[in-house]
Amino acid sequence: MTLKKDGEMLKDLYSQLIKIETEEECAKFLGDLCTVKELESMAQRLQAAKMLLDGRTYQEITAQTDISSATLARVSKCVRYGDGGYESIIKK
Repeated sequence: MTLKKDGEMLKDLYSQLIKIETEEECAKFLGDLCTVKELESMAQRLQAAKMLLDGRTYQEITAQTDISSATLARVSKCVRYGDGGYESIIKK
C-alpha cells in the first residue's frame, strides 16, 4: 500500500498521535514506533525550525544542530512555504 498524505494508514497514525496525553506516553509510543536515528532526525529538524522562526542564520543553526545544509533547506522551505505545521505546534 502506498502512503499518501491523505491515505488511510497515515490518517490512522494521526488519530493515534492525537491520543497522546503526556510526555512519557509520547516517549514510549515514539520509542516503539521509530528508530533512535529517526527520533534524532525529527528532533534536529524541530530544533532547526525553532531557530529559523527565531531569526537565527543558517550558519548558527548548522553549527548548533549539526544538521546538513540540504535538510536545513527543506526545513526552511517548510517553515516559509509549508502548511504552517512547525509554527502552529511550536507556538502552543
